[in-house]
Amino acid sequence: MPGSGERNDDDKVNCGKLHLMRPLIQSQKLRGVRYDVRGPILTEAQRLEQEGHKILKLNIGNTGPFGFDAPEAILADVIHSLPESGGYSDARGIYSARTAVAQYYQSRGLIDTRVEDVLIGNGVSELITMALQAFVDNGNEILIPAPDYPLWTGAVTLAGGTPVHYRCDEENGWLPDLADIESKITDNTYGMVIINPNNPTGAVYSEEVLRGLIEIAVKHQLTIFADEIYEKIVYDGAVHHHVATLAGDDAIVLTFSGLSKAYRVCGYRAGWLMISGPKHLAADYLEGLNLLANMRMCANVPAQHAIQTALGGYQSINELVAPGGRFHDQVKLASRLLNEIPGVSCVEPSGALYCFPKLDHDLYPIDDDQQFVIDLLHAKKILVTHGTGFNWFEPDHFRVVALPEEDVLVEAIGRIAEYLETIRQG
Repeated sequence: MPGSGERNDDDKVNCGKLHLMRPLIQSQKLRGVRYDVRGPILTEAQRLEQEGHKILKLNIGNTGPFGFDAPEAILADVIHSLPESGGYSDARGIYSARTAVAQYYQSRGLIDTRVEDVLIGNGVSELITMALQAFVDNGNEILIPAPDYPLWTGAVTLAGGTPVHYRCDEENGWLPDLADIESKITDNTYGMVIINPNNPTGAVYSEEVLRGLIEIAVKHQLTIFADEIYEKIVYDGAVHHHVATLAGDDAIVLTFSGLSKAYRVCGYRAGWLMISGPKHLAADYLEGLNLLANMRMCANVPAQHAIQTALGGYQSINELVAPGGRFHDQVKLASRLLNEIPGVSCVEPSGALYCFPKLDHDLYPIDDDQQFVIDLLHAKKILVTHGTGFNWFEPDHFRVVALPEEDVLVEAIGRIAEYLETIRQG
């Protein structure tokens, strides 16, 4: 037998073999999935930061880095609850949080809302993915606004469905084009997404428009997915109407909202989903949704303790959206400054935290808007998001986040204007 430091012949043969590993590649399910808000442009910005450049990020609606702190009462409640937050909660969410959400919608006319109708999640983003995974079968078509919050398109695709984008009309204040929606419905259309107030356009839909959308959904037996995360961020007399309240018992509505934006706690990841309408028709679906909730154990427990305090306490958001408040004044300033740039037009937002300006193609003959924002990043160290990243149809828009203080916005949009001037001059 060989000694302890020797190899036998078989060992020598095995050492000489070339072991070829199978390449590790992404799932085919991801091939059509995009999330350009945090895509290649952010990767390039991070590379520039590593080289020592200071990048002003106007690509993500993240309130914390721009000086928007969590209300003290919310922070105190989360800290107070930490000792009892070490274990898993009920997969659907802690009872006090779900009760607060149910009562919130009861106060808005949905008096039949029960605790059992509410599911707490790690932000609206997680709940969107879960809700679609439980709903969509391969090839099912889901109507999504264009432009959209791109997670909706990505999550439908990941679930095996087909996103079908209906046009929002820029000439009509970015309101949904009801005739375009009707023209895109087929026998395989199962759901309709409504984002109100809209990200990225800042449009706030009137009651008349929402009733028109509900009428289409009822006519074609579509489930409505109502993304209302910006519901409290509206300006200058604009009124947010809950789709669920208007639909009543005529349609099944899944309403999504949370604390991230209105209460300036994006990192807490505290969101909720509420189901309304003829809920007896959704029993099988809810069983599947609860299965997915159980599989992820539960939502972030400390943040769930913030929900009751947030919804029942002083609403400091009202000061931010009124004239003189930072949200209001910064969105209005950004819109005005963008409209002052030759060849740039921006519908003034009525809600949310963004501007979605259009570039005149005669002055700015841009065929690749992702390359445009990368070139802007290189030239001026400003990070924005290209319009096709929100599934807009033409490469002639970009989105600006209006969260920096006014002097920073003036500087940032000034840099954008300088760069656009270089394009106009050839």
